[in-house]
Amino acid sequence: QVQLVESGGGLVQAGGSLRLSCAASGRTFSNYVMGWFRQAPGKEREFVATISNWSGSRTRYADSVKGRFTISRDNAKNTVFLQMNSLKPEDTAVYYCAAGRVLVDVRSGYDYWGQGTQVTVSL
Repeated sequence: QVQLVESGGGLVQAGGSLRLSCAASGRTFSNYVMGWFRQAPGKEREFVATISNWSGSRTRYADSVKGRFTISRDNAKNTVFLQMNSLKPEDTAVYYCAAGRVLVDVRSGYDYWGQGTQVTVSL
């Protein structure tokens, strides 16, 4: 069992930056692939980024965030991060972190989910 708690969301102007964190419980954090998804009002939850387990040497990003967002992990702190730069109003959403076993960009690939953190980007 893994419990996930996101933090770092907030209100930011377009062009600004935010860094989301997701703290995981348990001693097997490094075994899990970690992902970030987001859900805007009235829309489906969509993939944002994912990072491989252990060293985190492999990452994948949605086209919409490639070059602006960076996912990373610190296994010693049981934490995964999402650095978000050059934010746009269309990035406004609730952001969720998730833990799974396979490096995939679909919700079904993840077994555990956090409660989410709101990110709002204003003009």
